[in-house]
Amino acid sequence: ALPGPAAAASGVGVNWGTMMSHPMHPAAVVRMLSANGVDRVKLFDADPWTVSALAGSGIQAMLAVPNDHLAAVARDPRRARDWVRDNVTRNLDAGVDVRYVAVGNEPFLKSYNGSFINITFPALKNMQRALDEAGVMVKAVVPLNADVYNSPEKTPVPSAGSFRKDINTLMVSIVNFLHRNDAPFVVNIYPYLSLYQNANFPLNFSFFDGGSKPVFDKGLVYTNVFDANFDTLVWSLRKAGVPDMKIIVGEIGWPTDGDKRANVKYAQKFYDGFLKKMAKNVGTPLRPGRMDAYLFALIDENQKSVLPGRFERHWGLFTYDGKPKFPMDLSGNGQDRYLLGVEGVQYLPSQWCVFDKDLKDRYRELPASVNYACSNADCTALGYGCSCNGLSHDGNISYAFNMYFQTMDQDVRACSFGGLAKIVTANASQGGCVFPVQILSASERVVPLRVLAASLVLSVAVFILM
Repeated sequence: ALPGPAAAASGVGVNWGTMMSHPMHPAAVVRMLSANGVDRVKLFDADPWTVSALAGSGIQAMLAVPNDHLAAVARDPRRARDWVRDNVTRNLDAGVDVRYVAVGNEPFLKSYNGSFINITFPALKNMQRALDEAGVMVKAVVPLNADVYNSPEKTPVPSAGSFRKDINTLMVSIVNFLHRNDAPFVVNIYPYLSLYQNANFPLNFSFFDGGSKPVFDKGLVYTNVFDANFDTLVWSLRKAGVPDMKIIVGEIGWPTDGDKRANVKYAQKFYDGFLKKMAKNVGTPLRPGRMDAYLFALIDENQKSVLPGRFERHWGLFTYDGKPKFPMDLSGNGQDRYLLGVEGVQYLPSQWCVFDKDLKDRYRELPASVNYACSNADCTALGYGCSCNGLSHDGNISYAFNMYFQTMDQDVRACSFGGLAKIVTANASQGGCVFPVQILSASERVVPLRVLAASLVLSVAVFILM
């Protein structure tokens, strides 16, 4: 047998999100993390079911206070003390290696229209005070999107960077507070989003192999957007009076579906370059040396909002059932092979729900049926340039029906659609488009998929039926 994968490169962790309809058992996921040499995870809440599985594993954890709890923690220091007691002290006592508490997640995104502007800093202060009072060596941080700083359009170089004008005073206060408490600045940097949001962005500047025209700035040379973005933050911190502040990359990754440039080929190329960079401890032109980063994300999440883009449900290094998507070497030594998957995953029966083509006379009912299926299940792989883009008209309908059927645990009633569908036992997958069979959920707390924004549902249904 081949030896197991080498330990992940120093400073490399993963984000473990849990917004899926059918989660695997956390203990099985933790065993998979350990088997792949991953020694740190970043979570988006402090759910006991997930966190308790980390006890005794030796894996360092960043827990989180979700954005919708910030107001309460900001308003009342007792809420912070209660949160620390219930989620930090208790877990430390149980053998969970808690290192950080994330206060919110990207609370200053422009899409939030300022909802969290006035409560994030008070919540951060209350949380750090509660941690100090509890006598634990845990730091409160605020994971922020890279949109909290920028360079002006007329001088798009790192040295021109500073914190966003609308929040500059607030950011200066926050970074100085973090620095005084010896806490790092946690930033989420996504080269993929630079590409997704700008049609003219040079593709090769997203990667790490120097295949793009470099950017020159004050004697430094930038061959990729990650380095340029990171150093824009370094300049912003300098201007805020904390030039030596520690930085952790809270999220970085590349999705594998849901958009024409979200695919396995590009994801593999991106991770290969980034992990080799991490292993060499080269850092960035302005901040050379060791770096800490959490890859985003561990497992695909079929309940994530698709408002930012359909790719949101496809960030995982692993598929919904814990299988690795492509060969990679977390140690950064370039010895690419498939990571070890999650063991002991159980599947529902091998059956699929497909469109019954003999009922074409009832086509007028199809749009409503497809619309319903895709509003309650994940049809993002059907979009332009995605893995199931090449299906026939009937294949699109079958895909939508099957995704709903699987999401509903293969309930016979979920393969009716007014008589338009039927259950088959022959694998319905076509070419590169996988029609999945859902896994047996490890959670009793399964909630139905959030209904998407009506416009998105409609656009999917219209696309399928074109």
